[in-house]
Amino acid sequence: MNDKVRFGIAGIGNMGGAHAENILGGKVKNAELAAVCDINPDRLAWAEDSLTGARPADSVKTFADADEMYGSGLIDAVIIATPHYSHPPLTIAAFKKGLHVMCEKPAGVYTKQVREMNAAADIYKRVFGMMFNQRTDPAYIKIHDMVSAGELGEFRRVNIIITDWYRPQFYYDSGDWRGTWAGEGGGVLLNQCPHNLDLWQWICGLPKSVTAFCKSMWHNIEVEDDVTAYADYENGATGVFVTSTADAPGTNRFEISGTLGKLVYEGGKLTHHKLSINEREFNRTTDKAFGSPPCTVSEIKITGGYPQHCGVLEKFVNKILYGGELVADGREGIRGLLLSNAIHLSSWLGRTVSLPIDEDLFYGELQKRVKNSKIKAGVRQFVTNDMSATF
Repeated sequence: MNDKVRFGIAGIGNMGGAHAENILGGKVKNAELAAVCDINPDRLAWAEDSLTGARPADSVKTFADADEMYGSGLIDAVIIATPHYSHPPLTIAAFKKGLHVMCEKPAGVYTKQVREMNAAADIYKRVFGMMFNQRTDPAYIKIHDMVSAGELGEFRRVNIIITDWYRPQFYYDSGDWRGTWAGEGGGVLLNQCPHNLDLWQWICGLPKSVTAFCKSMWHNIEVEDDVTAYADYENGATGVFVTSTADAPGTNRFEISGTLGKLVYEGGKLTHHKLSINEREFNRTTDKAFGSPPCTVSEIKITGGYPQHCGVLEKFVNKILYGGELVADGREGIRGLLLSNAIHLSSWLGRTVSLPIDEDLFYGELQKRVKNSKIKAGVRQFVTNDMSATF
C-alpha cells in the first residue's frame, strides 16, 4: 500500500485553488497534489503559474479535460470543485475510473441527480466524502453529541439565523455562472448554506414538511439572496431557518430546545439552559399558575481544534489508507440538498411541500427557470479571491 494519496483537483477556481495550496503547503498529512484540470484556459494558466511554475519540484500536471486527468494514472483520488451541476457527473466518471472522490458542497443541484451519484458510489465502492468542513467545528460537534445523547430531552424547536454570509455584487460578478439558474442552480441556499442545511439535518434530522419564501432582493442576480423557511417535524417540533447574503452586520445563531432545556450557539459562545425537571412533568404536576421549571444557565467551554477543510481531507486520506472514519460520507450530501430543494419548491409553488419532495416536479420547475436564465454580460470571467474570508 502507498503511504500517500495522490490527488487530482477538478476545477481550479477559488475553492479548488485553496485546496491545492493546502495540499502543496503540507497541511494535509499523507497527501500530495499530482494533477489539476479545468476547462477554462485562464484558470489553467493561473494553475501553471501558481502551482507548478512557482514550485517546479512539485510536478503538478495540468489537464484541460477531467477524463484525461482521470485516466492519466497519476492520481488515486479527486477533489470535485467545479460549478454545482457538474458535481454528480464528474463524481460518477471518477468512480468508473477507480478513483476515490471528495466532493465540494453541494452534492448537486437536484436530488434526482444526486441519487444517481449515490447509487454509483454503492456500485464502485470507492471512498466517497463530502466537504462539510463545518462538521469539524467543536461547538457543533458538542451540540450534535448532546442532542444525540438526549441531554435536551425530546426535540421541540430549532431556530437558525445565518445572515453573516454577506456577499457584495463584486462576488456575483466574479464568474459568469454565479447568480444564475443555468450556471449555479440556486443562490444562498445552494452556494453558502449547504453547510448550515447539513448541520440542521445532522443535529435535528429531516422535517416532514417545509413552507418557505425565497426572494431575489438585494443583488443583480436571478437566484435567491434572502430566505425564510418554516419546518414541521413528525413529533410536533418546529424549525425556522433564515438566511441572506445582504445583511450587514449579519447574525450567526443556532438555538435548539427540548423538554429538558436548550442550547444557544452565537458569537463563539455555547450556552446551556438546563431544566431541573422535564417540562412535560412540570406541566402536569405543578400547582402554580405562573412560573416555569427551575433552570440553570452555564457556558460550555469549547475545546479542541477546528481543522476545517484540511481536517476533512486528512480524514479522507486516512480512510483510503487505513480505513478510518470520514467527517461526512458523500452519500449524506443528499439530505441537506433535500432541504434546499424543498425550500425552493415551496417558494416556487407558494405552498407547503412534504418531504421527500416530488423530484420530477422539482426538476420541471427548475428547468423553467433555467430556460429563462441569462449569462450576465460584462462580468469578470476569472477572479481569484482569498477564500479564507468565507470560512
